[in-house]
Amino acid sequence: MEPLDGKIDEMHIHSLHKWEHSHDFTLAHARGERRTAQVLAITAATMVIEIAAGQFYGSMALLADGWHMGTHVAAFAISVFAYHYARRHAENPRFSFGTGKVSVLGGFASAVGLAVVALMMALESVGRFFEHRVIHYDEAIVVAILGLGVNILCAALLQDHHHAHHDDADGQGHHDHHHDHNLRAAYLHVLADALTSVLAISALLSGKYLGWQRLDPLMGVVGAVVITRWSYQLLKETSSILLDGSEDDAMKRAIRECIENDADNRVTDVHVWKVGPIHYSAVVSIVTHYPKEPSHYKELLRGVERLSHLTVEVNPCESEPCILLKTHGEGARP
Repeated sequence: MEPLDGKIDEMHIHSLHKWEHSHDFTLAHARGERRTAQVLAITAATMVIEIAAGQFYGSMALLADGWHMGTHVAAFAISVFAYHYARRHAENPRFSFGTGKVSVLGGFASAVGLAVVALMMALESVGRFFEHRVIHYDEAIVVAILGLGVNILCAALLQDHHHAHHDDADGQGHHDHHHDHNLRAAYLHVLADALTSVLAISALLSGKYLGWQRLDPLMGVVGAVVITRWSYQLLKETSSILLDGSEDDAMKRAIRECIENDADNRVTDVHVWKVGPIHYSAVVSIVTHYPKEPSHYKELLRGVERLSHLTVEVNPCESEPCILLKTHGEGARP
């Protein structure tokens, strides 16, 4: 439509692409998703076999281990769903900053599941201190060894990707697997199950050959404490990201230095938070005598690693005289 003065608004005949932001902050972990799905299938099959065998042979040891594996199957299912959902909705405009935090949410949910497993182990172990039960050592040892074998296989599948080297677009390598909380949660579930099996085997062998029956519930308590610690660490990391915790002070300092080393610029306010496992977003407010286009300040911050989404507010210092003082606090005052 032609405006009243007869002139054509040129902004509407040019592409706005260079001013638009990409909001895809997911990690391209197709291999991690595939390996987690394989672990899910193996664990689920083992769970079904153990529960069926436990029912057929009347073995409580087999049944208990089978249902215990069921908690890990649920956690792996959460991990696979998180990968799929984040990838499918990566460009969905309903998500203001993309789906980069979906994997973090998956890690948080799995960490809660890990804490529940630890609590169940602790309660069961404490109960066995006061309740004498007949332990079928030979059968229980076979079950524990079977579970450990499955866990070693699953750990090998996940560890291969867990220690994979990821190259980003600029050719510089980064170990981004450390930031994939979804993959880390799945890996911790496998380690928790393996730890449980190792402790169980040790306690069962000691009970069978040395008569140390109290060692079985004691090892359960030890395992619960270790798993609780893993769960707490993962919950602490993921909850901070989900709540937009401003955790990277080093990045704040880098942003401030890059801006304030140019002309007489002073940073009055800066907010930094994660929008994905390795991607950061920032809002920076600047006051200066010599204001320039926001693109100038974004160029100054190009070297700040993993700063993927940036908004810059430029405020001209119009009062006279106006002396901009650099401070050591959160900002500077004109």
